[in-house]
Amino acid sequence: MAPFATRQAIVEAMRSLLSSGLSQGTSGNVSVRWGEGLLVTPSGIPAEQLSPDDLVEMDMDGAYDHPLAPSSEWRFHRDILAARPEIGAVVHAHPPYATAFAICGRDIPAVHYMIAMAGGPNIRCAPYAPYGTQALSEHALRALDRRSACLLANHGMIATGPNLAKALWLAVEVEALCRQYALALQIGTPVVLSDAEVAETVERFKSYGPRDKAGH
Repeated sequence: MAPFATRQAIVEAMRSLLSSGLSQGTSGNVSVRWGEGLLVTPSGIPAEQLSPDDLVEMDMDGAYDHPLAPSSEWRFHRDILAARPEIGAVVHAHPPYATAFAICGRDIPAVHYMIAMAGGPNIRCAPYAPYGTQALSEHALRALDRRSACLLANHGMIATGPNLAKALWLAVEVEALCRQYALALQIGTPVVLSDAEVAETVERFKSYGPRDKAGH
């Protein structure tokens, strides 16, 4: 069984999504790589009621032994972790500004240097597919090619990271970037950074992001 500290960190991440307004009700889900599979939040349990024992351990075939069913989005959690060994955690949420752009089917361009945190000159919006389907998972994987975050059309956002702290941090930053872009569009025509300018920042960001006091 996954250690209590790992389970508790996922519970706290879900509550953070709720308290920060990135998700509402039972929306949003979180997974971390564990052993040869993953540990994922269950389906339909509000964050404020979630306990460490509620988290579902799954293998990469989708098998699990738990009284609660895993999140309906377990497929893209499983597939992202399987396809991207450098990723250790996946956060999915429905934050207002990111979801508004997803509803419009719009990529987020490089209007701020922080776009580099997602790995490239844009944050792509994956095409629509019904939630919980393999089609949605495949769309998400393509949108995440050489990226660590994406939007899901008419749905929400995915953020990933080498660990849960960085995935959660990225989710917050992506929503902030979407809000800034929305405000800029109201003022005028946003100036978009060049690919070269973004690439330089991507390199600088390889040592950027949250870390513990030991520097890990």
